Parts: sequence; C-alpha cells; structure tokens
Amino acid sequence: MTFRAAHIARLLGLALIAWLASGSLPVAVAHGVGAKARLAARPHRANGAGGAVAWPGRPFAPNSIWNRALGAQAPLSPHSHAYVSEVVRQVNDYGPWLNTYAYSVPVYLVPAGQPTAHVTLDTWGPDLQDAFDAVPLPAHAQPAEGSDAQLTVWQPSTNTMWEFWKLHRVRGRWHARWGGEMQNVSHNPGYFTHNATTNDWGATATGLPLLGGLITTADLQRGYINHALAISLVETAPRVWAWPAQRTDGNVFTPDVAQIPEGTHFRLDPRLNVAALHLTPLVRMLANAAQRYGIIVRDKSGAVSFYGQDPAVGQPSLWGTAFQGQYPNNLLRSFPWSRLQALASTTSCCWGPPPS
Repeated sequence: MTFRAAHIARLLGLALIAWLASGSLPVAVAHGVGAKARLAARPHRANGAGGAVAWPGRPFAPNSIWNRALGAQAPLSPHSHAYVSEVVRQVNDYGPWLNTYAYSVPVYLVPAGQPTAHVTLDTWGPDLQDAFDAVPLPAHAQPAEGSDAQLTVWQPSTNTMWEFWKLHRVRGRWHARWGGEMQNVSHNPGYFTHNATTNDWGATATGLPLLGGLITTADLQRGYINHALAISLVETAPRVWAWPAQRTDGNVFTPDVAQIPEGTHFRLDPRLNVAALHLTPLVRMLANAAQRYGIIVRDKSGAVSFYGQDPAVGQPSLWGTAFQGQYPNNLLRSFPWSRLQALASTTSCCWGPPPS
C-alpha cells in the first residue's frame, strides 16, 4: 500500500524518529543458546475510559498462521532459491527497515466500558459501515504517521478487534477509507473471514490483519518473540497472491527478477545456529522468531520492512533502547537474509486489472 516515496520520507525523518524513540532503559543481555534480551520497563498497559488494560497475550488462535511453530521438515517451495535471491536483491537495492513510527501500527487496548464512536466509511461497504457504527475508539487516538494512517483497536473483554486504513477526522468526527472488524480474535485463524456483502476486509494490501506479525512492546519487554513476523517488500508479484494473503497490490518494475507473491511464508533455515552469529539482541530476537514461526509477506513499502508497534498516545517507547543508538537499516544488515527459505504455498489469481 505504500510506495517508494515513503522510503524517502522515512530517510528525511530519521533524526526525528530516533529522537522520538530514544530511551535510556538498560538492556540486560544474557549470552548463550536461547538467550533473551529484556528491556526494563513496566508491563505494557493501555488506558481507556474504564482504566488500564493489560496486554492480553498473542492475538489469534494458538494454531493460527501467526502462532503455529513450523516443523523442521516443512515443505519448501520449488521457487525457494529464486525467491530468497530476490529478497536479498531488494535488501541490497532498497535497504532493510523496521517501521515503528510512520507506516506502523498504534494499538489501543480498551476496557469494557470504553465509550464508542461512529466511524464513517468513505467508500461503499454497508456491512463494514455497520461494523464501524460503534467502535470503542478513544477520543485521543492517533493513527500512525504516513499516508496509510493505520490504527488498531483491541477490546479483550469482547474479544473483538477493529482496524482502520486512512483513519482521519473531518470536523472532529472519525472517518476511514477501509478496514475491518474481527470478532472472536482468540479463535481466529489469523486473517479476516468475513464473507457477506463485502469480503475484502482488512487495512493491509493482503487483507492480513495489522496485529499479525507485529513486533509489540510486550515482545520487547518479554525478551523474545513468540509469533511469526510480518514483512513488506518493495516489488511483489502482480495479481497473484499466496495463502494466507487474501488479495494483493503487487507490481514489479525490475525486469527479469523472481516475482514473489504477497503472502509468501519464509523462514530461516532450521539448521542455522543463530546463537553463533553474534547478532544484536533485537536482531537475534527477529532471527529466532523467523526460524521458529517464519516471516509472512504482508504488504509493499519503500524498503524491506518489518513492523514494530507504534506506541499509542501516552505509552512509552522502547524502540530507542532496542535500536541501541543505531538506525534500523544498519542493524538489519546483519540479519541472515540469505539463509531464508520459502515454504510451499497455494497461490490465487487474479486481483486488479490485467497487464496492458
């Protein structure tokens, strides 16, 4: 959903981002196999009208696409080598990144008593408008910076989540261009299953939820990531997508390259000894998660980007500590990109107009 121009905007804002994310909390690093890096901070909570809400744990079902651990013998795609070579090319050409400020996801955890607000849908979608008629969206909420203006509201007491694309105010009232509502979050397979008047809910290009694969504040505090990661690429296959993606906005503008469908599920080679790579704590966390749960292509952006939780209004940021005074692109150069593997998947077609 984001384009090459977004990368330029990020680069122009690096100094501001680093300042906003700066922190002085210590990182306690334990060395050895299975070591964890913990960021000292209070347990992650969010405030709504009814009081603080503790982070409820992993969203989605335990056996969902995001939470299910991969077996060492998971079958590989016949295109695995070509897809991994293309990821490495894009990392070299466009750079890696971790979105924590612009084009990321603020998550508002709200209590049972949170007052609701009407969110006007700025396009046709009567069933989605019904879902947006009464959303427990805090009045002080702010979407992520960037043209996507995304935001997630999660209400554990009702086991419901709402997400928005291009969320904004018009004369003080909430509007959004698209998004979705997910009920029974804790039993959800990890993607929107609504199928009625409209069947393309979700705030991302693939329809995969914003919470899926998000590196959260709770992950940083815990010291390890217990779910798959979401990633965006700069160039993805047009019109074709791989399950669990529900659609695509892919295009490729470099000739003679492997075209990776959005939704492709990568993982780090299970034979790789991550502990022996001497990675920084954050990159080691990413590598361990990528090896155990994998990485799913969720979207497009101006760089090869992971997604980190954008602290909601009033919440502290741990990203400055996690980055250890470096920019994400420098940190992520050490990620073992060439040791990725692409898993076998089922592809679907076709979304969008045929090539002219």
